[in-house]
Amino acid sequence: MLTRKQHELLIFIDRHLRETGFSPSFEEMKAALALKSKSGIHRLITALEERGFLRRRAHRARALEVIRLPENLAPKPARAAPRAPEAPLGPNVIRGPFAATVAPRPAPETNDNAAVTLPLYGRIAAGVPIEALRDNGASVDVPAALIGSGDHYALEVAGDSMIDAGILDGDTVIINRADTAENGAIVVALVDENEVTLKRLRRRGNSIALEPANPRHETRIFGPDRVKVQGRLVGLLRRY
Repeated sequence: MLTRKQHELLIFIDRHLRETGFSPSFEEMKAALALKSKSGIHRLITALEERGFLRRRAHRARALEVIRLPENLAPKPARAAPRAPEAPLGPNVIRGPFAATVAPRPAPETNDNAAVTLPLYGRIAAGVPIEALRDNGASVDVPAALIGSGDHYALEVAGDSMIDAGILDGDTVIINRADTAENGAIVVALVDENEVTLKRLRRRGNSIALEPANPRHETRIFGPDRVKVQGRLVGLLRRY
């Protein structure tokens, strides 16, 4: 029912949605299928829509929804092997099942419903930098699984310049407080001591580039003494 490329794309989108919570970008899909242009991805997505496997949500970036998967991917119940007739047991033989006689090893204690309260500092620009609101007393509860060690805080996103990274206007981003970040990381950057923005950090020689993830916005380049890293993006919350 599906071509090989349609099948590969559908499985890639489904896996990406399960792992990240949002659909992959066209660049990621193009790379995953080793295609040379995005037009091929557009044709594959249209074909999957027509066959009832995908749905595009209107007026939203990176908003693909997997409606169903091919039937041959559904898990099939394993067929039990026929049991051999039991031999007579002698008076000194202990009858099975033996698994019941061994106490199971307890699983590590986890609480998937545990939440951690983080300070919500205010709105951060994902477009034109704006001054972040601090110490306003607001907070937000986030799943403990989203954060690791270290100090964390939350910010609300304002703007659309990071939509190709799956970050939308109104999202709440979880930030690991740090003053350094690897090249290419999405960071909270303090510009000239009074503007804060969420961008991808690139080092270009002696300069710092703050890159958006939206072709409608321009990359801004600063001297190294004008930009300070305030934290790294580690998670995202979205309300529907």
